[in-house]
Amino acid sequence: MVNHSELIQNLVSKDAAHIQLSTSQLVEKSLERGEGKLTNTGALRAETGKYTGRSPKDRFIVEDDTSRDKVDWGEVNQPISEEVFNNLFAKVVDYLDNKEELFIFNGHAGADEATSLDLRVINEYSWHNMFARTMFIRPETKEEALNINPEFTIVSAPTFKADPEVDGTKSETFIIVSLEKGIVLIGGTEYAGEMKKSIFSVMNYLLPEQGIMSMHCSANVGENKDVALFFGLSGTGKTTLSADAQRELIGDDEHGWNENGVFNIEGGCYAKTINLSAEKEPEIYQAIRFGTVLENVVVDKDGTPDYDDNALTENTRAAYPLDYIDNARIPSVAGHPNTIIFLTADAFGVLPPISKLTKSQAMYHFLSGFTSKLAGTERGVTSPQPVFSTCFGSPFLPLHATTYANMLGDLIDKHNVDVYLVNTGWSGGEYGVGKRMDLKYTRSMVRRAISGELVLNDFEEDSVFGLSIPVSVPGVPNEILNPRNTWVSEEAYDEKAKQLKESFIENFKKFGKDSEHIAQNGGFTV
Repeated sequence: MVNHSELIQNLVSKDAAHIQLSTSQLVEKSLERGEGKLTNTGALRAETGKYTGRSPKDRFIVEDDTSRDKVDWGEVNQPISEEVFNNLFAKVVDYLDNKEELFIFNGHAGADEATSLDLRVINEYSWHNMFARTMFIRPETKEEALNINPEFTIVSAPTFKADPEVDGTKSETFIIVSLEKGIVLIGGTEYAGEMKKSIFSVMNYLLPEQGIMSMHCSANVGENKDVALFFGLSGTGKTTLSADAQRELIGDDEHGWNENGVFNIEGGCYAKTINLSAEKEPEIYQAIRFGTVLENVVVDKDGTPDYDDNALTENTRAAYPLDYIDNARIPSVAGHPNTIIFLTADAFGVLPPISKLTKSQAMYHFLSGFTSKLAGTERGVTSPQPVFSTCFGSPFLPLHATTYANMLGDLIDKHNVDVYLVNTGWSGGEYGVGKRMDLKYTRSMVRRAISGELVLNDFEEDSVFGLSIPVSVPGVPNEILNPRNTWVSEEAYDEKAKQLKESFIENFKKFGKDSEHIAQNGGFTV
C-alpha cells in the first residue's frame, strides 16, 4: 500500500532538496542549470517545449469515496482509478528521488485567511518553483513557510513521461488531482500553468462546500470602495481591463466571494503577452522585470523580448508578483462587488459593445460563457467559430455548473449587483470584414458602467438577443453602440446574428431540464 505522506516527506528531507529559495536564488539556479536566460528587462525567460498550453485531455480526478458522488464527471472531469494514481505516484516519487536537485515552495492559495489553502510545491525545475513562488501567496518569512502543514501538495516532474499502455494514461502527459489525498501529480509537460490551474480546480471544489463562490475572473476596486468583477475567457481582455491605473487591482484571474466580500486566490498575475505594448497595456508591460517569468516569448540575441513574434506559440505568458502592479491592493481583499462585467470577443460582430443584463440574463450568459475562435487559429478553422465555456471556466469546475450559477444569482440579488455584457470583439462585420472594438472605447464604457452612470441612461432593446443597449455613452460614438447599425447590410447582420443565437440555444441544451427556466427567463428559446 502506498504511503503518500511518507513518500512526500522523504523527498522534502533529501539533502538535495532546496526549500524556500528566494527569487534571486531561484533565478541563479535556473541560469546555472540552463533552464532559461535573462532578458534585458531582468525577467527570466523559459521555453516549455511542445506543450505551450494546458493539456485538458490529460487531466484527471481520482474517483474515490471523497469525489465519487460530488464531482460532475465527464469530458472535463475525467475519472481515473486509485490504483492507477497510486502506481504512477510511486513511480514519479522514485524518479524525483534520483534527481540531483529538487525545489520546494510552501505557501497558500486564498488571501482570505479563514479559508486559505496551505500548499507545498515540489518541482524538478528551478524555474517552475519560481513560477509557484510568483503565482501562489508567499509567506512573509522563511520561518513561517517552514511551519506550514500543507493541505495540498503539487508534485511536478515534467521530464517523467508516462507509458499509456502501462500507466493507464492517455498519453505521456498527466495532470491528476486526488481530492482525498490532497495531491496534484503532474508529469510529461513543462507548461507551468498546469500547477496554477490545478489548484484553482481544487479551490473550485472546496470553496462552494463552505458556501463561498469561486470565480474565474479578475477584480479591481475604486477609491469609493466600488468593486468590479471581470469574467471572460482567454483573449477577451480580462487582465487588460482590470489593470486600470485609476483603480486598485485585486487580482487578474481567480477569486472567491464570501460573506465579507471578494478575495484573490493567487499572489501573482499570469498575463498573455502576445502583441503586448507599453502604449496599450502599460501596467503589464512595466511589470515585466527581474522576478517575472516569461514563457515562450521570442527573445533576440541581445535579450530583447519580441512580444509580436508568435513563432513558439500565440500563448506567450508573463508571470509576475501582484505587487509588481503599482496600484495593486495588498492584501488582495475588498468588499462586495457593485458591478459584474462579462467579457466576450465576438468574432461574428453581432453582439453590442455593451449591454445591461437582468439577473436571469446574467445567469444565462454566465452558464453559456461565450466567446469565439478566429479563422486561422487552428487547422481547418476558416470562419469564426463559437466557443462556450461554462461559467467562463469550464475546464476548472469539478462541481455541476448550476452550483456556481445559482450561487452567483443569489449573490446578485443579495448585493443588488449591476451586470453588463461587454463585447471586446468585432463590429461592422465578422472577423476579416469588420473592425475590432477600439480598446479606448471599451475602457470608457466599462468605467462608466462601474461608476453607475450607465444605469441612469436610456436603453433600447436589440431585436435578436433581447439585450438592453445604452442609447449613448459619453466619449463613445453613438453609431457603434447598436451593432446592427454598423453593418453595411442589415439583412447580413440579421442572418449572422440568427446564426449565433442558434449556437447559444444548441449549447444550452446540455444543461438539461433543470436549467430550462433560465433559458426561458433570461436567454434564448427556439
